[in-house]
Amino acid sequence: MSIKGENIRIVGVSRGNEYSPNHVGNDAAIFQAAARELEKKRCEVVIYPEKEFMAQEIKADFIFDMARDRATINRLKEMENEGTVVVNSGYGIDNCVRKPMTELLMKEGVPHPLSFIIPTDGPFTPNVFPCWVKRGNSHAIVKEDVVFVECKEEGERVLADFRKRGIPEAVVNEHLVGDLIKFYGVQGTDFFYTFYPSEQSHSKFGLEAINGESRGYPFDVKKLQAYSNLTAEVLNVPIYGGDCVVSAEGEIKIIDFNDWPSFARCREEAAPHIADCIYNRILKQLKK
Repeated sequence: MSIKGENIRIVGVSRGNEYSPNHVGNDAAIFQAAARELEKKRCEVVIYPEKEFMAQEIKADFIFDMARDRATINRLKEMENEGTVVVNSGYGIDNCVRKPMTELLMKEGVPHPLSFIIPTDGPFTPNVFPCWVKRGNSHAIVKEDVVFVECKEEGERVLADFRKRGIPEAVVNEHLVGDLIKFYGVQGTDFFYTFYPSEQSHSKFGLEAINGESRGYPFDVKKLQAYSNLTAEVLNVPIYGGDCVVSAEGEIKIIDFNDWPSFARCREEAAPHIADCIYNRILKQLKK
């Protein structure tokens, strides 16, 4: 197999629509754009939706994916254990689930809000208001999975709803006052993009409105990029996006991190770098 790109067959696993709330088109667009960039490197790219990938029991030496379905992620992890190169890793995708992500960020010292992990079948114990209560066992799929809470009674109501929906644990984050900033990046490349969601009407569920209009507090973009790449390393997700809050003093804290987001505001700029990330990891494996 050539290491110049010819005849390298790469399988893409696209994200199921149910895991792209309000971003089905954007998620599909960045995935297709990355595939086109890989084809420019003379790779053969074959894309399967998650369910088709599982139903056909596809095998491959190299996979890039936006998987979110539990069965797909488990299969990707099995393939990684057998030597398949998978970007983003199934293990990394699991790390971005709220509870393990919070545990890892706190353990590794990534700047992060004060956080608690509590069972939903007990009382609301954190005394940190206002705060955000988030389902601990998956990414946010519906608006009710991430709730802004201003008192203990509201917290109890959220826990009751989580219990009713079979969510065993909740992550509680202190609410940080400051500018909410979204970012996209690709580890191992120079690509890094930031923007204020309040100015670009970019939202899944409208929750960004809680932070209000941006004030334009100055901050060190290179420091945010360094924090983000550290988080990507800790979580094992080289293709990433996330959210941070910048205080009036310029202090940066990461509040959320996602495996392969939509890159909706910078798709054309990001796609070549995403392809480079995938391709370079394949070449590294081939040279072993």
